[in-house]
Formats: sequence, structure tokens, C-alpha cells
Amino acid sequence: MPRTCLVTGAASGLGKTTADLLRTRGHTVIAADLKDGDIHADLSTTEGRRELIAEATELSGGRLDAVIACAGIAHFGPLTVQVNHFGAVATLEGLRPLLAAGTEPRALVVGSIDSVHPTDPAIVDAALAGDEEAAVAASRAAVERGEGHLVYSSSKAAVSRWVRRRAITGDWAGAGIALNAVAPGVVVTPLTRPLLDDPEMRALVEQSVPMPLHGHARPEQIAPLLAWLTSPENTHVTGQVVFADGGADAVLRGDSTW
Repeated sequence: MPRTCLVTGAASGLGKTTADLLRTRGHTVIAADLKDGDIHADLSTTEGRRELIAEATELSGGRLDAVIACAGIAHFGPLTVQVNHFGAVATLEGLRPLLAAGTEPRALVVGSIDSVHPTDPAIVDAALAGDEEAAVAASRAAVERGEGHLVYSSSKAAVSRWVRRRAITGDWAGAGIALNAVAPGVVVTPLTRPLLDDPEMRALVEQSVPMPLHGHARPEQIAPLLAWLTSPENTHVTGQVVFADGGADAVLRGDSTW
């Protein structure tokens, strides 16, 4: 049965590939991004988040069957936590009433293997407390002390933990809405291509994200997982951070998860 899906970050990379895949399967896709797509919204701002919700409500007729929050950036600064955590949370929470009106509703946010890397507790704690001002201040402090790289991992760890906390509540599981995160390893997109084209940076990337199964992924290799998790076929997977990382998580953490 055709479904109505909203995908953020749909102008490029994994978001675009996922939106294209859903369309080939006969679904209606509302594409949101900073510039291109059906909705133009800056998810780093309160105004942009409000615009996304308002326009999605109008374009969808007040109901959605799936929301996939792909929008994300990897800058060494506060903007990263504003988009990756607060923008994603605002998207999912803001569109939850539309999902509740949908058929077999599902939601998903794209996390990252970086969520298992070192993080800044001040950023993560502030994000999980919903204190954007404090999270931004903590991100600036990390940059000032030369630890700007922690902002990205902290943003992805925070949104993944948010999923774990919220998925099992009455607003989500209680309303029949599955909520998950997918944590890719290195995916070859416009975001990562400059790093991978630099031999020195590529070596650092491969050291921090070892992927013994098939190496770096292409967006079309990850998109089907996002499509399945947000499909009616997924009846019981919720509150999970699903690593699509070629084995990187197992290499980095071993069996400690058990």
C-alpha cells in the first residue's frame, strides 16, 4: 500500500537516496532540506523547525506514515548539535501528531558509528535535558579547548540516547509508532568525499572506523535498511540503534554490549 513519507536532508547523500528509493516503491515523499525539495527549512533554528512542521502539516493533509530524519552536518562547532540533535528531535516530536494520524506509522533518525567514540558529557547531558543554550555553550567550550571533534560524536550520541528513552513511552510505542536510529559507518557522500580523497585523512578515518565487511558503504546500500525500519513490515523493532557499519562497532567495542 502506498505510504506518505517525509524525509529531511533529502537533497543529497543518504537522504536523497532514501527518498528516491521510496518513490520507486510507489510511495509519496515530501522532501525537506535547507534549499532544495518540497520544504525549505533551516533545522538549526527554532523558526526553521516551526516552518518544517507547518509546511509538512499542510502538504501531508495532516497525516504521515513515516518520518526519516536524515538531515545532519559534521562541523566542529555548535551548529552541529543544533542540527543533529535539536533539529532532529524537533522534527520527530513536531511531526509525531501527524504520524499518530497515519497508518502503521514509523519514525527514524540517522545516527552514526561516531556515537560510540569519546563524547563531551556536558554537551550530551544538556542536549538530553533539552537545554539548547547550554548545549551550544558546551560545544563552544569544546572548540575553544581544541576538542571540537567531540561535538559531532556528542550530537549523535545524544540523539541516539533520546531515541532509546522516547521510543518506549506512551507517545511513541503506546501510540503504535516505532522509533529507531540507524548508525552508519563511513558512507561515501558529498559530506565524506573530501576526507576520503585526502590520503592522510582517509587513513585516519579508516583507523577510527574500521569496516571489515565490504569497507565504506554507498548510500544505496544503507537506504533499504531505513526503508524497511519505517515500513509496515517492521512490527516490533523499536528503541534500537541499528549499526550499519561493516562491523565497526564490533571491532571498536567487542562484546561489551552484552
